Amino acid sequence: MKSDIELAREATLKPISEIAAELGIQEDDLELYGRYKAKIPLNYLSQEKIKDKTLILVSAISPTPAGEGKTTVSIGLSQGLNRIGKKCTVVLREPSLGPVFGIKGGATGGGYSQVLPMEDINLHFTGDFSAIEKANNLLSALIDNNIQSKTRSLGIDPRTVTWKRAIDMNDRSLRHIIVGLGGTLSGVPREGGFNITAASEIMAALCLAEDLPDLKKRMGNIFIGFTHDRKPVFARDLGAHGAMTALMKDAIKPNLVQTMEGTPAIIHGGPFANIAQGTNSVIATKMGLALSDYVVTEAGFGFDLGAEKFFDIKCGYSGLSPKAVVLVATIRALKYHGGALLTDLTTPNTETLKKGLANLEKHIENIQAFAICAVVGINRFATDSDEEIEIVRDYCKNMGIDAVVADVWGKGGEGAVELAETVSRVAARCKNVFKPMYEWEWDIPKKVETVAKKIYGANAVDFTKKAKSDIEKIRKLGLEKLPICIAKTQKSLSDNPDLLGRPKDFIVTVREIEIAAGAGFVIPITGDIMRMPGLPAAPAAENIDIDDQGNITGLI
Repeated sequence: MKSDIELAREATLKPISEIAAELGIQEDDLELYGRYKAKIPLNYLSQEKIKDKTLILVSAISPTPAGEGKTTVSIGLSQGLNRIGKKCTVVLREPSLGPVFGIKGGATGGGYSQVLPMEDINLHFTGDFSAIEKANNLLSALIDNNIQSKTRSLGIDPRTVTWKRAIDMNDRSLRHIIVGLGGTLSGVPREGGFNITAASEIMAALCLAEDLPDLKKRMGNIFIGFTHDRKPVFARDLGAHGAMTALMKDAIKPNLVQTMEGTPAIIHGGPFANIAQGTNSVIATKMGLALSDYVVTEAGFGFDLGAEKFFDIKCGYSGLSPKAVVLVATIRALKYHGGALLTDLTTPNTETLKKGLANLEKHIENIQAFAICAVVGINRFATDSDEEIEIVRDYCKNMGIDAVVADVWGKGGEGAVELAETVSRVAARCKNVFKPMYEWEWDIPKKVETVAKKIYGANAVDFTKKAKSDIEKIRKLGLEKLPICIAKTQKSLSDNPDLLGRPKDFIVTVREIEIAAGAGFVIPITGDIMRMPGLPAAPAAENIDIDDQGNITGLI
């Protein structure tokens, strides 16, 4: 089989104006980035046109290190829905360069279920990440400039500044740094650090904003730290929010591209799910619903991370409610959670498969806890045996859940027709409106304990002394009623990456809680999770190259 990048190069792309025309977008309204990429003006987002449209959320069981193909299934399912006569758009997150050059490679799908042009999307795309970085780092510069100022100082206490700089790269060396060295002309020395751009509060705020004025308000609400006399300081106090929003005047507009089969694809925003909310922008999702009858979107990593945040944060702010959830499962991940070694996942093994089904069971229970109808999509790999697949199908049948095999990597939309038919049928009969896991008005410990116990399966939550101090600070700032965005490992339902399957009798430890008042949530950080990842021992970047003609290789 050819590589993803080889298949992508062989595909015949339509001019983006033709894709736009299918959605009713006038060519003169498009903001073109070459022949195959464009920005969609915000005036095409009509709240009235969103009514009675069908939103499908794709999530997954707890993944293996390589992921289980949520993006590939999302793309394949959207192609399958169009094949059965549904007007469907797939709405996805933008890839971060961290994973592209790190362990996972690109994030534009795979095989015959890709969004194109894949090289552009995986690298700089339309510059949204760059704009977010610039807005983030402008605020950093303004903070340090104010600390340095002798005439216009707000009296910011450098020891209390929580704001970090951002870069779209895995670089562990930047987690903790000292800025301002070099003498009095180079600033005031203080501790600082970097977050990866996907974990920046600017990214989160952009993805939750309803429009440009809302984004500007969120920029102003960003909490920076305290003055020497303990008064809180926000970005608006520095007059930073106008310039920050100006830097993102184009980044707020969704990006239109296409799948290998010409299905419209809107790609916008890219927060990770283990350290941020893990879903594309509210604007992009609503834009898709305004322009088509069906929208397939995804929530990052396992259902316990991105999907929980999709419901409790994104849906809470936007009023969106999916008609169904497709839970992506793979035979290899189920065997991994049953105790199989990573090196043995392609070898048929019904014993470890059956042991791993407990992980699938818990994620199905979690979907049902939100009162949403579920379909299990078995993302088929060539090494899966028929016996293994039947074991999973029978298990789901006993739970009253449809489980459908999807060969979207090998067959594209054709391999997702049965899944599309099942999903459309389930969505049509599911009249439920999602039930939030907690009320925003609850105190922070109660909200964290509810998610930890009901979604992760924990016995209890332990808040460190630092976390308790953070809770008190948040309460005094009047931010206690914000939703929570728990930062947790994606490798386990627990906060310990070594506890696979369906762990029980564990305690989740919250070591600190960060404030993201601009985004509109607080971030309880558990375990050893970092908001600046590091590169693996053998980074994917080592395999990426470009020839004399400008052709990129090794990007998968």
